[in-house]
Amino acid sequence: MQELFPNLHIEQGYPGVVLGAITLSHGLVLIDAPFRPEDIRSWRAALVNLGGGVDRLLVNLDAHMDRTLGSRAMDCTVIAHEGVVSALRNRPSALKSQGVETGAEWELYENLGNVRWSPPEITFTEHMKIFWNEAPLVLEYHPGPSNGAIWVNVLEHKTVFVGDAVVYPQPPFLAQANIPEWLQTLEVLATSEYRDYLIIGGRTGLVTLKDVERQAEFLQKVLSRLESLDTGTAPLETLVANLARELLGEFDVPPERAIQYENRLKYGLWRYYVRHYRSSEETLED
Repeated sequence: MQELFPNLHIEQGYPGVVLGAITLSHGLVLIDAPFRPEDIRSWRAALVNLGGGVDRLLVNLDAHMDRTLGSRAMDCTVIAHEGVVSALRNRPSALKSQGVETGAEWELYENLGNVRWSPPEITFTEHMKIFWNEAPLVLEYHPGPSNGAIWVNVLEHKTVFVGDAVVYPQPPFLAQANIPEWLQTLEVLATSEYRDYLIIGGRTGLVTLKDVERQAEFLQKVLSRLESLDTGTAPLETLVANLARELLGEFDVPPERAIQYENRLKYGLWRYYVRHYRSSEETLED
């Protein structure tokens, strides 16, 4: 666990997403959850040493399975954007193989046990403030990366958790994205308002404004390539697979992650194209 401030910690030691823990006078506010049972037990034990009040809240930054699989096992009130509710309702009641590799972290692990989804007890649409300290925590809807994507702004320390808005230098998840909205979100993050902020990405921890810029440049390239994709020359699956391999070259990928990241791009590009460029009759269900 890394201490950014005496009452603000992040944890990058578990597979999945970067976790946050904010110790306030009224209790702990947690950012996302691990998904492996042993990691959940370890994380809960570590939180005991942070002190703070007796109450706990868990904030899900979006509906991605890497960050929502373990929500119920954290045994606390869950807060998320209202879009997360609809995403969870559309999932099967039991965790099972999707039959396709999406490039998510949870797919690399077996024996995750029986999972029951934990719909958030508290939801919001645009903004929400948590007054558990002198300075409130501000939850803000920032669309683009996925349905129900939000940020948590810790005003006290000028620190913001942005989830999958910035995952550079990893390839992004595109399946549920809206790239034009995502680019607008990144423009907000690049404004002077956040110039002195610590920015916590949901996959890689602390990110810089240069990372934000590179994320935007990559998304612009993805959008341009998809808009010019000539689907009359070859099957869509072939075109998307070729594009995924091309785009993967934009990243310095560790050999052990090459297949996972290529699958992430391939699945995301195919899903994005069908959702945004095919007729409504062909569009896939979420």
